[in-house]
Amino acid sequence: AHLVESGGGLVQDGGSLRLTCAASGIIFSSNDLGWVRQAPGKQREVVAQTNTSGGTNYVDDVKGRFTISRDNAKNTLALQMNNLKPEDTATYYCVAAPRRSVLHFVRGPSDYSDWGQGTQVIVSS
Repeated sequence: AHLVESGGGLVQDGGSLRLTCAASGIIFSSNDLGWVRQAPGKQREVVAQTNTSGGTNYVDDVKGRFTISRDNAKNTLALQMNNLKPEDTATYYCVAAPRRSVLHFVRGPSDYSDWGQGTQVIVSS
């Protein structure tokens, strides 16, 4: 699998960014997908994930601010991030893994088998 993120950058507190992930080498529609972030000195966390049926899950910190979406026809995954806060500063990774049942698709970072190279998001106060 080859996952390539884009869209990171520097934004002010309260601003917005849209991350995009282009995938190749996998059957995109057969994979659960997500966005994992890692801030300096902190553990990785899955901030948003989506299953093959369109179900989504978000970590509490980003609920109402981030939206994950997938386009199976274009093999792309997006993360719309609104009302960004300095604590959202991190490297964001696009991740994928073979699908699980719709009731059990939520997983931790180590359960994702394919990772992009990451894109950095910096939110200034």
